[in-house]
Order: sequence, then C-alpha cells, then structure tokens
Amino acid sequence: MSLLTLSDCSSNVAKIEQSLKITFYAKKTMNQTTTTNAWTMIRQLGSQHGKKLVWTFSLVLIENILLVTYPLFAGFAINAMTHGELLMALVYALVVLGMWAVGAARRSVDTRTFARIYAQLAVPVILSQRNNQQIHSTIAARVALSRGFVDFFETHLPMLITSVISIVGSAFMLLILEPVVGVGALLMIGLFAMCLPGFTRINNMLYHRLNNRLEKEVGFIGMAKEYTLTRHYLMMARLRIRLSDREAWGYLAIGVASAALFACAIAIMTLGQRLDAGHIYSVMTYLWMFVMSLDDGPTLTDQYSKLKDIGERVSTGEV
Repeated sequence: MSLLTLSDCSSNVAKIEQSLKITFYAKKTMNQTTTTNAWTMIRQLGSQHGKKLVWTFSLVLIENILLVTYPLFAGFAINAMTHGELLMALVYALVVLGMWAVGAARRSVDTRTFARIYAQLAVPVILSQRNNQQIHSTIAARVALSRGFVDFFETHLPMLITSVISIVGSAFMLLILEPVVGVGALLMIGLFAMCLPGFTRINNMLYHRLNNRLEKEVGFIGMAKEYTLTRHYLMMARLRIRLSDREAWGYLAIGVASAALFACAIAIMTLGQRLDAGHIYSVMTYLWMFVMSLDDGPTLTDQYSKLKDIGERVSTGEV
C-alpha cells in the first residue's frame, strides 16, 4: 500500500509540474501574441496607406527640423539685434513663418488622410468579427476600439516623432553649447528608460481590465439592473483614475528631474565665464524643449499599453 501511495504521489507531482509548465508557456505565448497583433495591425495600416502616410509624415519631419533649429536662429537674432544688424535679425521671422506654414499644411493634410483610413478600416473589422461569431455589442465596442490605431497614426505617432527628434536634437545641441548640461540630459534619459518596463507592465494590466468592461457595456445597458450598472461604471471610473494617477506621477517625476537640470544649467552659466545673451537664450530654450518633449513620455506609454490590448481584440481578418 505504501509503495502504491508513493507511486500515486509521484504521478500527481509530475502532472502538477506539467500543468505549471503549460500555464507558463501559455502566458508567455499570449503576451507575445498580444504585442505581435498590435504591431501587425499597425504595419498593415502602414502598408495599405503608405503613400498618404509618407506625405503626411514628411510634413511632420520638416516641421520638427524647423522646431529643433529655431532656438539657434533665435540666439543669432538676439546677438544681431544687440549689434544693430537688422537683416540678420529678421531671418528669425522667416524661420517662424516657415514653421507655421508647414504646421498649417500638416494639420490640413492629416485630417483628410486619417478620416479616410478609419472609414476603410471599420468595415473589415466588422466583417471579421461577424465571421468569428461575436455578439453585436462586442463588435460595436471593437469597432470603436479600432479607432485607437488610426489615432495612433494621426496623433501619437507625430507626437512620438516630435518627441524623439526634439529630445535627441536638444540633447545634442546642449552637449555642444554646455557639455555638462548635455551629459545631465543624457543621464536623465537613461534613468527614465530604466523605469519604463515596470511602468508599462502595470498599465498593460489596467487597460486589459478597462477594455474588458468597455466590451460588455452595450450588453449592460440593455439588460443589467441598477446595482450592476452602478458597479460597472464605478469600476470603470476607478480604473481610469488609476491610469490617470500613474500618468500624473510620471509627470511629477519628470518635473523634479527637470527642475534639477535647470538648476544645474543656471548655476553653471551664472558662475562660469561671461556669456552673451544669445548663448543663454539658446541653452535655456533647448533645455525647455528637452524637458517638454520628455514630458510626452507618460502619454505615449499610456497609448502603447492601450494599443497593445486593442491589438489582441481587434482583427480585420487580413493579418
């Protein structure tokens, strides 16, 4: 009897180990599939509407090049004004005009581009979800969620391009103008890059729970009683508050680090050699550009988590 019992225990332990391994690999595969679905959807939209997107993002790139160079032109203009050189100072006005002209063109083009992309995306999503035998409330929710991919191209990809160009460009210019401040900016980037994976992981979990609720919302509206509806909307409110609080703490952390970097730059320029007004203006403007672009980080991280979860749910049947 003891030998039989020992044999049964060994068999049960082996089954438990196998079950744990299967669970681990299933979770790992699910996480990989979620990320793949999101990026596959983005690549699909990019390939289908390549020409429109290239034209739109060419304007975004030009706008950002002008944005990165304008503090340098402003510094030259300030020095030119102090020396009475009117024509050199007026070059800055032409740079400003160019920035606003390109910005106006980009805003006009991108609305036309992305409104048409969403119109072409919604129908395949609906047909694919019908083929998967999803209920109407889930289909309606997923069509609404699919708008997030178009918003990514329209709003958040330009923001990402602007932030990356501004962060890299301003850090590079700070390294040239004030090397110690430039090194401080690079250290600040490294610090927040190390915090990013943990921040994103919790956001992913919160968006998964929030979007689960959104998919059930139409069904709740039609059938749920008052207690269930109240509980549903209170839970959605709590999830949104948690996401908002995390974004706010991210902004605060960036603000504290930015204040320290500004204090360092001010101390160096005040106690160092005598500098002209144009140099001081350029350094302070590049610093401001750097921290304001870094300030977009919490919003972009939030959007990434949102798209990652939507990519798991939404399919056009073509990916």
